[in-house]
Amino acid sequence: MTVFLPRTAVLTGVLAVAAALSLSACGSSSDGSDAAGGKSAATATTAEAFGGVGALAEAAKKEGTLRAVALPRDWANYGALMDGFKKKYGIKVEVENPNGASQDEISAVTSRKGKDNAPDVLDLGSSFAQSAAQQGLLAPYMVTGFADIPDTQRDSIGRWANDYGGYISFGCDAKRVRTCPTSFKDLLKPEYKGLVALNGSPTKSGSAFGAVYAAALANGGSFDDIQPGIDFFAKLKKSGNYTPLDSTPTTIGKGRTPISIDWDYLNAGYTHEFKSKGLDWTVVVPSDGKFSQYYSQAINKDAPHPAAARLWQEYLYSTEGQNIRLKGYARPALMTAMKKAGTLDKTAAAKLPKVSGTPSFPTETQQSNAKGVIAQSWGGATSE
Repeated sequence: MTVFLPRTAVLTGVLAVAAALSLSACGSSSDGSDAAGGKSAATATTAEAFGGVGALAEAAKKEGTLRAVALPRDWANYGALMDGFKKKYGIKVEVENPNGASQDEISAVTSRKGKDNAPDVLDLGSSFAQSAAQQGLLAPYMVTGFADIPDTQRDSIGRWANDYGGYISFGCDAKRVRTCPTSFKDLLKPEYKGLVALNGSPTKSGSAFGAVYAAALANGGSFDDIQPGIDFFAKLKKSGNYTPLDSTPTTIGKGRTPISIDWDYLNAGYTHEFKSKGLDWTVVVPSDGKFSQYYSQAINKDAPHPAAARLWQEYLYSTEGQNIRLKGYARPALMTAMKKAGTLDKTAAAKLPKVSGTPSFPTETQQSNAKGVIAQSWGGATSE
């Protein structure tokens, strides 16, 4: 069964929050009153309500800055998106703690309310986006193409919406691993001793959470039962094949994590990146545990730069923005609509890792329950 999570369950945790919160903070640079014809960007729920995208752009240019947390340039082509946004609108994008996680973003929102160093926009896993909406942290905003986003991939009033996603995959250093695994069952083979790594802990990292869910599906589990996935990694740990070392481009380049379980768009991006360094990095979506997630976009209800925040959303969901995602091997949320409209970059789409099957989606309750089970069981299952 192929599995999609509605708007990423990026369970990324408090990696560097202490450092993030130590930044100086003064009064908010904007109270959301920047307006076109007396209209407030901070309360605008659509571009039309503010006078159109052009009016948003004018107000955003006056704000001059967009603040974000945990947006690595090499993640789902964020580097090209930030450069494109700046070139098109003349607005700089300031990213703090680029290797942080969803929880870091939410912590920054709650701890910096009313301060000018609070994040304007958020890129969150689905469970985090949903919980942030429930906490009243997000501003309702529906981008121009909102109606084309599948119903299961967006909040009904626009507090969050899926933007891009991918499948759990195995990345493998073909020079260090004689035969690369193609299934979760393969990972238990003795030849992979000490070689298998995740991109963080599933209590904090969306891709690691997805890996456990995928392992559950490959071992008799379901959306309602993630325990088989936890049991699988406990078994992998006991066999000596699992290493608690977080997989990153650096650890991969140094040969310390030759088999990395991560999103296919990240592993596919590494294939291109490492080729110039003489590293043969291959990618496969496991045959016995197809699981996919989307990551959601959202706006901080108290964004210091409310116009820039809304303009950023418009850019991300534009044809240009969605095709930039695609060029980064990520599957855009508007892919089906763009294909129908003839605006999809067919060359980029053809380079995506091949996957068969029809995706299905766990409910918010199923995600929340799975998150709770992992929080209670993961440490004991994989501790030394």
